[in-house]
Amino acid sequence: MTLPDLFFYLYSGVCVAAATMVIVSRNPVHAVLFLILVFVNAAGLFMLMGAEFLAMILIIVYVGAVAVLFLFVIMMLDIDFKQLREGFFEYLPFGLLIGVIFLAELLLLAGGWVISPTLTKTITAPIPDNMGNTQALGMVLYTRYIHYFQISGLILLVAMIGAIVLTMRHRVSVKRQNIAAQNARNPATAMEVRKVASGQGLQDADAAEWVQ
Repeated sequence: MTLPDLFFYLYSGVCVAAATMVIVSRNPVHAVLFLILVFVNAAGLFMLMGAEFLAMILIIVYVGAVAVLFLFVIMMLDIDFKQLREGFFEYLPFGLLIGVIFLAELLLLAGGWVISPTLTKTITAPIPDNMGNTQALGMVLYTRYIHYFQISGLILLVAMIGAIVLTMRHRVSVKRQNIAAQNARNPATAMEVRKVASGQGLQDADAAEWVQ
């Protein structure tokens, strides 16, 4: 057994075990930590395959941003996980059906690669010898598939704006910014000089109006 084979089995075994612990763990914080372990081992597998760009993206984006965001949300918000698990067994058959469909699709794809080894050559374009993996990915992404890349960016932008609009709630006790009023400010309206008599202060109404 060569050294790359040893690392492959090591990363694969730890990745599968950590993914199992993500589902089995009762503590959500522990589940997120196991998920980070899954991402790290998956990045190691990408490095073994020569896809260093995907490995770095997995570490920087998913571990450094998404997983840490999950930790902050879980630890800072008061989430009732018992209430979230109430419909688990009710929707378990439907979830198992979806999982079986995904597993069948993966097995069909893997079987197609085993039966026809030339299938991967028709899907992916060959990388020139004088070009790195990251450079080749950038050339393909920003030339042949630039329109799909831009469309996916617009879809994500619309989804982000939609999520903000749907979750935004107007509360009386929370002060909100008036963008139009802020942009229309000038030196005359931005500052007001009040003459306050010695030993006296502003009245409560005047002080509140002055602060606003």
